[in-house]
Amino acid sequence: MILGISGRNGAGKSAVVRFLEDRSFIAFSLSDVLREELGKRGLEETRDAMIALGRDLRADEGADVLARRLLPRLTGERNYAVDSIRHPAEVDTLRSLGKGFHLVWIDADEDVRLRRLRGRGRRGDPADESTMRRLEARELGSPDSSSQQLLAVKALADEVVANSGSLSELHEAIRDVLKRRLFFERPGWDDYFMSVARVVASRSNCVKRKVAAVVTIDRRIISTGYNGTPRGVRNCNEGGCPRCNAFGPGGQDLGECLCSHGEENAITQAAYHGVALRGATLYTTYCPCLLCTKMIINAGIAEVVYNSEYPLGDLSLRLLREAGVRARQAGTPISS
Repeated sequence: MILGISGRNGAGKSAVVRFLEDRSFIAFSLSDVLREELGKRGLEETRDAMIALGRDLRADEGADVLARRLLPRLTGERNYAVDSIRHPAEVDTLRSLGKGFHLVWIDADEDVRLRRLRGRGRRGDPADESTMRRLEARELGSPDSSSQQLLAVKALADEVVANSGSLSELHEAIRDVLKRRLFFERPGWDDYFMSVARVVASRSNCVKRKVAAVVTIDRRIISTGYNGTPRGVRNCNEGGCPRCNAFGPGGQDLGECLCSHGEENAITQAAYHGVALRGATLYTTYCPCLLCTKMIINAGIAEVVYNSEYPLGDLSLRLLREAGVRARQAGTPISS
């Protein structure tokens, strides 16, 4: 879950972020991006300097520049709170992360916000209502698309939380938001094991194509294999296979290729360690070739799930099905 937090000054955004941090959310602020940039430029951190820098960055690098700079820090393993969202383009960029992003607007009455601003005593905060309104006017909206557009951000909010009451009331309101907006997604088994196979493929030393296979029993990984030259032989990418390094036409002179295939290596690795594969499922990044198909059948593997089709794979699929091995492309139902 990624909660974007926005609102007018003194509405209680910081209190919401602290509440979320206490519940294991990782907090980021788009204002921190500005502070980092001010530091690089050797400029003093003031409210006016941050507003001016934000406007300049949006004009030079796009209205969503602050959100784009933050994106690499928002990985999928944690919950995040992102504060100081002040432009609709920033919202759009954060929404691109998927269904787990929700924008929360924190609202409070004007007199309450002024009282809070006076209480915190931060330099540059207004001391009266007229000054507060004047300072806010340049943040709420402007014909200049590079300026802050808080009212446009509010219009995009998924949740509006009123915060003119007590801190405990605010906390309860945020708990309700968390309950309503909880989004939880797990990959299916095909996606899970195929993702593992892609990582395994990254170890391939074949110069022509990276292929890998993962063998599972009862959804537990038994063996993995990627394509490349045999154990103890110079790697293909180091010149170990003359055919691959000649970059000849695909499908020709296959008998001269010194590289073992990913499925072949997964099966032989299991044999090397004395592990039976009867009844197993083999996940492979490409539909197996004919040689690997025969090994799959004779190893007792019960199902083959492949990601991409192989140019010479039609015969392999027919042979698998004739032998009673289930074969299907990843994400499709089991076929006989």
